Amino acid sequence: MLAQRSVPLLTPELPGTSGLVRVAEDDFYVEELPLYEASGAGEHLYLTVEKRGRSTVEVAGEIARNLGARERDVGTAGLKDKRAVSVQRISVLSKATPEEALRLQGRGFRVLAAGRHGNKLRPGHLRGNRFRIVVRGVVPEAIARARTVCARLAETGVANLFGPQRFGKRGDNAELGRAILLRERQVRDRFLRRIALSALQSELFNRCLAARIADGLFATAIDGDVLKKRATGGLFVCDDPRADAPRVLAGELDPAGPLPGHSLFASRGEAARREQAVLVASHIDPESFASAGDEMQGARRPYRIAPSELRVEPAGDDALVVSFALPKGSYAVSVLREISKNDVEEADSSA
Repeated sequence: MLAQRSVPLLTPELPGTSGLVRVAEDDFYVEELPLYEASGAGEHLYLTVEKRGRSTVEVAGEIARNLGARERDVGTAGLKDKRAVSVQRISVLSKATPEEALRLQGRGFRVLAAGRHGNKLRPGHLRGNRFRIVVRGVVPEAIARARTVCARLAETGVANLFGPQRFGKRGDNAELGRAILLRERQVRDRFLRRIALSALQSELFNRCLAARIADGLFATAIDGDVLKKRATGGLFVCDDPRADAPRVLAGELDPAGPLPGHSLFASRGEAARREQAVLVASHIDPESFASAGDEMQGARRPYRIAPSELRVEPAGDDALVVSFALPKGSYAVSVLREISKNDVEEADSSA
């Protein structure tokens, strides 16, 4: 069984706040940060939608029906959890006017803004997400503790782990992905197959990340590492860790771990040996990646991310509000777990 491997904390020596999230629906707010603004012209309506208590897929489908569009002509940059208040953009191929779209509303959603653009929104068409999360039932010293942790995270960054929602309600998606890859299970449903193989990649990444933190190599370049340029996303292999160390320390470069696949940007040396050790321990042969085709091409993901706009404010006698922004694809749990030192699976959300 390929069980989920926990990722060590970066601040285990700093006491946490304890507490619970999502006690009330409004306790978890996430706002999409657009990659670009609507141009004002084009076939697609870009709608900024606030939703609560409903999934992105449900709301997008209802909007499509109201505008006389096909569901396949609806686009989103990411999926947002239904157990939250979310603000995100949805594109619709429609001849309706922005004024007509602004009048749309339904159970659990309303349109805040509308404009036109030339292309459909695609997954990943966002810069990141801004979060505002209420933590309730915290200890009396919570504000001071949270601010101390946040000050440390502002210096070190946070672990770019995949949160529990990536692995399904029962936590067994990665094991299903491994069984598919090793041809121990046949899954004809293409969506389920893609989800399972993606969960497998995520679990293998988390294991590589966990080993780096445990060995004191979270924010350290090692021989053969794939390094990612934070400003441009460019990748290159580290041939001289000592020479690259100042740029890693300054946050210009981040070591990037594997989302394994047949076309993965390859590491070398010590980094490659560490990544191979994770595959061996997980009983996975890299030669099997080719059988997954386009569903497992492979990619690099930075081990470290830098939260921005990180703030902590009181919210009553036993509650606090944590606000921050993260790059796309990163999980709020990466910050919350360091602050609360609790099991914060229910805080899991990304885009």
